[in-house]
Amino acid sequence: MSLAEAIPQSLQSKIDSIIDNVAPTPWLSEEEKADYIEKIKRLLEEKNAVMIAHYYVDDELQALAEQTGGYVSDSLDMANFGAKHPADTLVVCGVRFMGETAKILSPEKTVLMPTLEAECSLDLGCPIEAFSAFCDQHPERVVVVYANTSVEVKARADWIVTSSNAIQIIEALKAEGKKIIWGPDRHLGQYIKNKTDADMLLWQGHCVVHDEFKLYELEQLMAKYPDAEVLVHPESPEAVIAKADFVGSTKQIIAAGKASKADTLIIATDYGLFYKMSQAVPDKRLIPAPTGGKSATCKSCAHCPWMAMNTLVNLHKTLVEMNNTIEVDEDIRQKALIPLNRMLNFSYEKGILTAGDA
Repeated sequence: MSLAEAIPQSLQSKIDSIIDNVAPTPWLSEEEKADYIEKIKRLLEEKNAVMIAHYYVDDELQALAEQTGGYVSDSLDMANFGAKHPADTLVVCGVRFMGETAKILSPEKTVLMPTLEAECSLDLGCPIEAFSAFCDQHPERVVVVYANTSVEVKARADWIVTSSNAIQIIEALKAEGKKIIWGPDRHLGQYIKNKTDADMLLWQGHCVVHDEFKLYELEQLMAKYPDAEVLVHPESPEAVIAKADFVGSTKQIIAAGKASKADTLIIATDYGLFYKMSQAVPDKRLIPAPTGGKSATCKSCAHCPWMAMNTLVNLHKTLVEMNNTIEVDEDIRQKALIPLNRMLNFSYEKGILTAGDA
């Protein structure tokens, strides 16, 4: 068994334990929510701060970001928005690597998160020491990593990619005769490998939500709604992807939903996306694809338990105390910028959207 398989497997029980111990979101009455929202709005203005929320956080945070001049998107697009915004402080509602990505592009700004305990199984399942050792075993290969990784893993890479530009970048590397190490998501890696026929060694990480979409239950749902279109994120298992009418990133799924002629859409990605999907296609029926296992517990249910750790309560506390600050070592940041800029330059030259990594 290679490091690419052994390390993610050995870390699975640790990741499961972290998920099992995620604190439930505090229940708030409508009056309490309204009070927190007003207090947060005032603090954002006082602190010259802007909210940047990921598609997968809870609806009330996405709505609050929109109401206060902030932004809702995927992680690279969030970071790009923050880099261009005049605010001194970026409040990133998402998971830790998203805060790091924002800091990479905005080193001069204060980057806060509602909680620093919001992790990501792709990040946790790809520790820098083990992944670097795996890369060292194959020095002849180009290292390509998904944006859903730590800043240290990004710094080790030759290329960073998103789910909306990965195929084009891998195709370009293949045309140059390059062999590739891919990390960390095995399903996205396999999808790209199938599409490009590139020579890729895959790190065997996975997303705890997308990994749990189930083929049999999806087929049952498709039989119940035969006219529905199935939209799938490529972090999902290969058998689920094979049933899709469309496969793409979060942004691309929203665009596909708008373009679809179907009245009903079955969507295999985190349920948090339904907030923006409902805005984009208010007249369509949106049905979450069925899951099982860890991501079907009452804590997640096709909803990332770490994304759910972002709440109005800890967001307010962070703004009051100005804590939960993201710090990135400058040397590592500069190294991570190299593959990130390589991706951005390639994408701009080819006219590819650079957003869509989660």
